[in-house]
Amino acid sequence: MPRARRSSRPHRAFIGSFTSAGGRGITAAAVDPRTGALTALGSADDVADPSFLALAPGATVLYAVSETEDGAAAAFDVSGDGAPLPAGEPVPVGGAAPTHLALAAGHLVTANYGSGSVTVLPVGADGALEAATGVLHHRGNGPDQDRQAGPHAHQVLPDPTGQWVLSVDLGTDSVRVCALAVPTGTLRVHTETALRPGTGPRHLAFHPRGGHAYVLGELEPTVTVCRWDAESGVLVPLGEAPVVEPGTDTATYPSEPVVSPDGRFLWVANRGHDSIAVLALDESGAKAEFVTTVDCGGHWPRDLTLDPSGRRLYAANERSGDVTWFDIGAETGIPRRAGAFEAPAASCVVFG
Repeated sequence: MPRARRSSRPHRAFIGSFTSAGGRGITAAAVDPRTGALTALGSADDVADPSFLALAPGATVLYAVSETEDGAAAAFDVSGDGAPLPAGEPVPVGGAAPTHLALAAGHLVTANYGSGSVTVLPVGADGALEAATGVLHHRGNGPDQDRQAGPHAHQVLPDPTGQWVLSVDLGTDSVRVCALAVPTGTLRVHTETALRPGTGPRHLAFHPRGGHAYVLGELEPTVTVCRWDAESGVLVPLGEAPVVEPGTDTATYPSEPVVSPDGRFLWVANRGHDSIAVLALDESGAKAEFVTTVDCGGHWPRDLTLDPSGRRLYAANERSGDVTWFDIGAETGIPRRAGAFEAPAASCVVFG
């Protein structure tokens, strides 16, 4: 059970990392609301490779994947002001190498990259995880035989209405829109949207108005703008935009898209190119235009996160072992480096 919350608790961030590469597991850090600076509060290495995190409403329970061959998810009590504390044993997800997770309708859903599947785990009243109730296996492949010989589910997230769960699959160049049956805790594919072959979709982000989504390719440095119809549960590609300067010859593997709260900008973390791309969105959100890139402040930005104020971006630079934060130009949307925090093998940042 979560501990009683302290009224004096600081603003906090939680940083996931790869323990197999020297990471500390999950690090809790205080956030200075004035400067954005991070100060370590404690770390927990109870599960291996907690590469992606999700915070429950109320910010007292934190969930993590264990990105290992055996694949698991774990809950942590973060109601205190120190290191996260395990809340029960890790629960197997029935899939290999889970890379992402999200909360949906009283369940935790994981994307299992290695096995190309999506798993549903019920969440108990106290926030603890229960045994998996369903595993949805993707089918298909793509033209890149090194990376797309089979399905590779990379992200799961609910749509803004909470009615659908979307699964982004790098291996099949597609996004599946699924219905979650709450009584049984199982997923059913409702529609599947095919994207341009070989783009290797990794993650997507929704426009704040809810009518558009931006699907980021990992195998090609592009973002696909899509129209989202929540009523019918249909995602329709509209066009693509580059996330690096045309003609760039640096091998680039985009990782994470982030949309500004006012819907004016889209930011993208680019591994290899080691940059953050700035794209301008039109008023409707239906068009994205590449503006520029800025240095990510480190090497291999695996994750990019907006803080709760919407004024700062945080890049988890996996291979340089740091989290770098940026102040965002209010008119231009261009990030400006403001500081860094040591975090070996950093892979994810969430705020609560």
